[in-house]
Amino acid sequence: MPARVAALQVRGRFLTVLALRVDPQALDGRLYAQLDDQLSKTPQFFSGAPVVLDLGNALQPGDADPLRELVENLRRRELRVFGVQNAAGLDADALQSLGLIAVSTGRDAPMPRAAGPSRAAEKPRPVQNKVIRSTVRSGQMIVAEQGDLTVIGSVASGAELVAAGNIHVYGTLRGRAMAGAHGDEDAHIFCQSLNAELVAIAGLYQTSEAIEDAARNRCTHIYLEDEKLRMEVIA
Repeated sequence: MPARVAALQVRGRFLTVLALRVDPQALDGRLYAQLDDQLSKTPQFFSGAPVVLDLGNALQPGDADPLRELVENLRRRELRVFGVQNAAGLDADALQSLGLIAVSTGRDAPMPRAAGPSRAAEKPRPVQNKVIRSTVRSGQMIVAEQGDLTVIGSVASGAELVAAGNIHVYGTLRGRAMAGAHGDEDAHIFCQSLNAELVAIAGLYQTSEAIEDAARNRCTHIYLEDEKLRMEVIA
């Protein structure tokens, strides 16, 4: 009998998603003026990035009209809105009519586990660190799914680094760097020169506008403390 190849494979993948926190009580010209100003300053940051709306549980049941107007305005600005968070007031039919899905933050509960050997008997997943010995060019995405990521070179604007553990950049960091991608709040980012578009640890991020001036273009250590990103200049 010839070997049969499965027609379907399910694999986990990293996906960079921007969470846009919006006050539904302020859906007026001020919101769009501020958004247009942000888009004009950092067009590459939003370009092609999937967007989730964080509604803060502010909408009432059946109150889909403000959300519809918001989604239409965002999509006219070429933001790829596909999901919502904290939308308990909206039912699935209302979201589906807008082409949206409800997205969990991923920290509410552990994944269900299949029946089998006890957790104590399971073997830990081996750490697999990754080392890149070249410049990471714009448009490239480098992922270390089970360990640290080290780049011996610079990271260009528009490039992206993702690691389950720490990120080390022995050069200038201009693109995006996301450490602790599986939720590890003890992850760190180190770079010889910080000029990043975005840095994040365990999902908590800062964009280029929020990076401290004292850390810009300096050798920097980035870490989480009291649920805030801290930036420590090393030299």
